[in-house]
Amino acid sequence: MEIRNIAIIAHVDHGKTTLTDKMLAFCGEVLDGASMDSNAIELERGITIYAKNTAVKYKGTKINIVDTPGHADFGSEVERVLRSIDSVLLIVDAQEGPMPQTRFVLKKSLELGLKPIVVINKIDKPGANCAHTHDGVFELFLELGATEEQLDFTTVYAVGRDGVAMKHEGDERKDLAPLFETILEKVPVAQNDVSKPFRMQAFNLAYDNFLGRLAVGRVYEGVAKVGDVVYVKATDKVDRQAKIVKLFTFHGMKRDEVAEAVAGDIVMIAGIPDIFIGETITTNKEAELLPAISIDEPTIELDFLVNNSPFAGKEGKFVTSRQLRERLERELEVNVGLKVDFAPNENRVTEGFKVYGRGEMHIAVLLETMRREGYEVQVSQPHVIIKEIDGVKSEPFEEVTIDAPTEFQGVIIEKLGIRGFIMRDMKVHESSTRMTFEGPTRGLLGYRNQFMVDTKGEGIMSSRVVGFRPYAGEITRRNVGSMISMESGKALAFALWGLQDRGVLYISPQTEVYEGMVIGNTSKGEEMKVNPTKGKQLTNMRASGTDEAVTVIPAWTMTIERGLEVMVDDEFLEVTPTSVRLRKQYLNEAERTRARRK
Repeated sequence: MEIRNIAIIAHVDHGKTTLTDKMLAFCGEVLDGASMDSNAIELERGITIYAKNTAVKYKGTKINIVDTPGHADFGSEVERVLRSIDSVLLIVDAQEGPMPQTRFVLKKSLELGLKPIVVINKIDKPGANCAHTHDGVFELFLELGATEEQLDFTTVYAVGRDGVAMKHEGDERKDLAPLFETILEKVPVAQNDVSKPFRMQAFNLAYDNFLGRLAVGRVYEGVAKVGDVVYVKATDKVDRQAKIVKLFTFHGMKRDEVAEAVAGDIVMIAGIPDIFIGETITTNKEAELLPAISIDEPTIELDFLVNNSPFAGKEGKFVTSRQLRERLERELEVNVGLKVDFAPNENRVTEGFKVYGRGEMHIAVLLETMRREGYEVQVSQPHVIIKEIDGVKSEPFEEVTIDAPTEFQGVIIEKLGIRGFIMRDMKVHESSTRMTFEGPTRGLLGYRNQFMVDTKGEGIMSSRVVGFRPYAGEITRRNVGSMISMESGKALAFALWGLQDRGVLYISPQTEVYEGMVIGNTSKGEEMKVNPTKGKQLTNMRASGTDEAVTVIPAWTMTIERGLEVMVDDEFLEVTPTSVRLRKQYLNEAERTRARRK
């Protein structure tokens, strides 16, 4: 049986997963309505976080499909997959056209010599302009240095949600057969050299409660068989020996246990408990290593600390430094975009570890996953990674693309200008404006929520890291101060009613608070110590008039992303299975004063 290996790549929300789901349904592998996004956080956020493997059979050909994330923070998931496939389906929204992450995933594909098939999706949208989108994609290919062969790409038109595709925009909308025919026609057959010893490279990891760690990868040469003794090779490690206990191939949304797998197929191997992403697995001890999987560097850093708040240990199961360390070590095995420094540091307020990630969402998803597993942790304010390049202090810069109603362009330009961003391009299309900016990653920290407020939820902002550039100087991130509780106990409506005019509250009546906890912000930009537990003074004297009704404005719900955005240097974000709280590093005012003097 012939094998074709493809990955589906695109900017976030351009329809990758929806199209993959419909491809599976068209081939009868799943019921229509099933989804590749099975993780709870993926379903809640409506985005793909983890790359996933599936496979379908069409006209006697097995097509391995890898669904990849579209958000820039999870770009490492895309990077490690592309080496294992022979072509990509580049999905582009017919209305939005190429976006920042489109550029990122396409650049990686072209660098590996892959020839993409372009799928212009969502052609049923009111603002869809297929010709303009096609021209934009072609220009992007040119900008990224595509070869003549790559520039001669095939275009398919689709409405992924309806499960239809056409080779030409005006063709009848029936089903996905035109897309599959294009795949058979344009995607090369996977090389099937079975004469050489078995060799594969793990590009993903999975876990089974009974089998332990599982390696997912493409068989480049030879035949893998259950019971084979294999060597695990890496540049910085001594070769290890292991045995293939079980072997699986992919079929729809399931995995099939098989006795052997041939070159060209994507498989899952059990029996190598210490396998890591990028390592070569082979039956030949003298075999050469497969090229290393290159991953873009992290851009932000923060401390993961043991929770030492007054509420520590009340809501979580895993609260110790050892448990936190073990969890981060497990995460490093599968999350290649993450780095952790486990070295002790005397400057930290409490015991913890330095974590490096690709962006705020990358870190936020990790924290959300950990809290659902029962972990308590507190984290410091994220900072961009500053390093010296050729003796020059440098920091990561990002290209930001914004689509928003024209009426909001003034406030967007103003806010990003304050944060160190320079406009590179602006295009007006009817009532919408697309603006492209460049500036330091630092300037985006804490801006996304403000952007949603400024555009009344109608704006779309995307970004991608463009590399390290000279330090851009000081940037004002936050013009509000912290409202700090000076007492412990239950917050009362009467007290919050008196405080809500001073700024924005993060808590509601009856919320348990402690001294040093940040319960809101102040609009004047100065820290303010308050007592949210203060009740109304009761007397036996009648008031001459009626008492004013106590009406408390609904609180600004503190989430992990919001906390990472609004916190300042001397604060921690406390994350537990049931709560997200902002607090001062030093809870007592006297301790904070002493710390400031140091």
